[in-house]
Amino acid sequence: MNRELIEQYANGAEKLAQSIRGLTAEDMAAVPEPGANVGKWTIQQVVIHLADADSVVADRMKRVIAEDNPPLIAFDENKWAAGLHYDERSATDAAKVFELTRKQMATILRKLPESAFARSGMHSEAGKKTLTDLVQMAVNHLEHHLKFIHAKRARMGKEMW
Repeated sequence: MNRELIEQYANGAEKLAQSIRGLTAEDMAAVPEPGANVGKWTIQQVVIHLADADSVVADRMKRVIAEDNPPLIAFDENKWAAGLHYDERSATDAAKVFELTRKQMATILRKLPESAFARSGMHSEAGKKTLTDLVQMAVNHLEHHLKFIHAKRARMGKEMW
């Protein structure tokens, strides 16, 4: 496993925290204009989605590390957003959960032998996924959503970068 990938994964928490720094509750809850090409969710919803999804991916990584070819169950992000009250939860708390999840998993990943990263589980929709695949997926997922957060901030005139 590329140790640089583990560090990218670990450093994701700071990127997420930075992406929402300085935003007001109103900024976080602002619904993007249709056709703005910045996604349909508010920044708050995106941050909570990232925390929830990262917790799911961390669980999948743990299962792949500790079990033999475990099942890795898919979830419907839109049903989670609606059913788990993304509009009423704290994005600040979600960012902290994200940070702690990444911190704990990075500690585990750094201690694993190289051979552990070839271990795999069977995703219910995407098929076989190795531990390396899961770490890369987590890194890519964050980057994908950070682009939308940055675009939303830019449209508000609050881009930091």
